[in-house]
Amino acid sequence: MNRITQLFNIKYPIIQGGMIWNSGYKLASAVSNCGGLGLIGAGSMYPEVLREHIQKCKKATDKPFGVNVPMLYPNVQEIMDIIVEEGVKIVFTSAGNPKTWTSFLKEKGITVVHVVSSCKFALKAQEAGVDAVVAEGFEAGGHNGREESTTLTLIPMVKENISLPLIAAGGIATGRGMLAAMVLGADGVQMGSRFVASTESSAHDNFKKTVVETEEGGTLLTLKELAPVRLIKNKFFADVQELYTKCPSKEDLENLLGKRRAKRGMFEGDLVEGELEIGQIAGLIHNIKPVNAIIDAIISEFELAKKEVNSYIY
Repeated sequence: MNRITQLFNIKYPIIQGGMIWNSGYKLASAVSNCGGLGLIGAGSMYPEVLREHIQKCKKATDKPFGVNVPMLYPNVQEIMDIIVEEGVKIVFTSAGNPKTWTSFLKEKGITVVHVVSSCKFALKAQEAGVDAVVAEGFEAGGHNGREESTTLTLIPMVKENISLPLIAAGGIATGRGMLAAMVLGADGVQMGSRFVASTESSAHDNFKKTVVETEEGGTLLTLKELAPVRLIKNKFFADVQELYTKCPSKEDLENLLGKRRAKRGMFEGDLVEGELEIGQIAGLIHNIKPVNAIIDAIISEFELAKKEVNSYIY
């Protein structure tokens, strides 16, 4: 056991990212049943929909699972109340100040983890009293930090500055990537993109297939004036880039983005006008597989890579 498996009472130090429009109860329960920690993504759910997914997840697994809550989303008070009412034991918070909800959750006996993109925010999370930190490099899909720190540089810097259990995220989808992150100082890893391309993901099949087809260089970080987000290059992405040639205002970008873009792309399968969020590691994801096959492959490769690394030692 290490600090992450002990903290969550899980077999493997693998956490599935709580991604919007991808992370329903089917994915979360499947990951938990296979020895990792599954997360329900509350960011794309109305409060009562979240309650339904939590209740279904409790029926689908007797293993630990959690909920990921982007704190800047509306209805956050109602979401937190539902989490408490339904007896959820683990909450990952992101996109906001960890001080806002950490005390409230910990008073209810809930383990709290906060997602950060820099040492500065990792220290703030530690001061707020969280139980662990996810440090996410800008290789990650979806919304990112503005610092553009890569996972390779971010993990050892955060490790140097905090004493909490540390989870690495961003650009990790394989056993080798998992081992590399842990060699850099992480106690465990969080994977998002790899689990998007799973049978149990709630993403639309069109989006899953596009992830598998995405090659090196097929994603880019954009919309920094609103909230930096890594997207697959499609027509909507091209429209954003075209608008940038005209020195747009923040309002111009907001008007182009509109509403429901992410749902349209990832959940409804609109590959032309939808927002398609995925990490750079998509170039290394070549198939859509059940969660148990994904985790088996990750652990097998991790163990093989460990032996290979040992052979390098003189």
